[in-house]
Amino acid sequence: METVLVTGGRGASGRWVVDRLAGDYEVVVADYDHPGPDVDSAPGVSFRAVDLADRGEALDVVHAVDPDAVVHWAAIPVAGTHPDGRVFETNVHAAKNVLDAAGRADARIVQASSDGAYGFFFAEPTPLPDELPITEAHSLRPEDPYGLSKVTAEAAAGAVARREGVPAVSVRPSWIQSPGAYACRGDEYVDDLDAGAGNFWSYVDARDVADLVADALAGTAGSNPAVASGTHEAVNCVAADNALGRPLLDLLRESYGEIPDDCAVDEGDDRGAYAIQKAERLFGWEPSRSWREAADEDVPEPTLFER
Repeated sequence: METVLVTGGRGASGRWVVDRLAGDYEVVVADYDHPGPDVDSAPGVSFRAVDLADRGEALDVVHAVDPDAVVHWAAIPVAGTHPDGRVFETNVHAAKNVLDAAGRADARIVQASSDGAYGFFFAEPTPLPDELPITEAHSLRPEDPYGLSKVTAEAAAGAVARREGVPAVSVRPSWIQSPGAYACRGDEYVDDLDAGAGNFWSYVDARDVADLVADALAGTAGSNPAVASGTHEAVNCVAADNALGRPLLDLLRESYGEIPDDCAVDEGDDRGAYAIQKAERLFGWEPSRSWREAADEDVPEPTLFER
C-alpha cells in the first residue's frame, strides 16, 4: 500500500481529505500540533508534529516518511485573520519547503490552491471576471496576501514538477462547506447579496474536495497518468450550482449591473461561476453534493483519533 503524507490534515477541510484517503493509503498527517502520544489513531493514520515553515523540519519529515505522494493542505486559510506578512510568508515558505521535499523524494504532488488565486474576493471593488464560466486559464490577479500566496505556491509546484520530473496538481476549491454546517445557507448570507458577491456565490462540499484529491492522486499514478511526470495542472473545485439557487446572470446583473462580454452561461441557469470541466476531463471528477441536500445532512465530522 502506498504512503501519502498529508500536511494540514487536522484542519477543517484537511480532516475530510485524510478520512477519504485512509484505507486506500497509509496516511501520515503532518501538522503543527500532535494529538498526543496516548491517542488511538484511526486505522491507517499516523501523526507527525512539524513546523512546515521551517525548511529543515519540512525537509526532515518528508525524508523520514519517504512518501509515494504528498498532499500539501496546510496554510493560514484566509486573509484578515493574521497580519498580511505572516499570511503570505507562512503559506509561501511552507509550500516551497514541502514541495521541494516532495520533489526530492520523487513523490507525486497534490496541493491546495484556492479560487482566491484569481483575485476576485478580496479586491476592492470586486472586478467582474473576464469570462463566464471562469476557466483555469483566466488571469490570476490577486491583491491580497492569501491569494498571492496561492499563486506563488502554484508557481512553486510547476517549478518542482519541471525540475524533479514529478507530476503536480493544484486544486482550486471555492468556499468549502461541511455537511450539516453550510455557512453559505445562513440567513446573513442568503439575505445579503453582497455577502457572496466576491466569489460569485460559489461554494463546494468538503467531501467533493476530498474526492477530487483522491482522484488527482490516482490520476498522477500508473503507466498512463492523466498528469504526466514533469507537468503541473491547476483545476477548479466548485459545486455545480451557486449557493443561492438563483440564475447566475440575474445575480450578477443585480449585484454588478452587468455581465462579462465573454459569457457562455445560459439565462436562467443557476450554475456556479467557475468551470469544472477540466477536472472531469483529467480525473473523471464531478461534484455530487449540493446545498439543497447537504446543508441539512446529519453527517459526523471525521474522527481521526480518540484519546
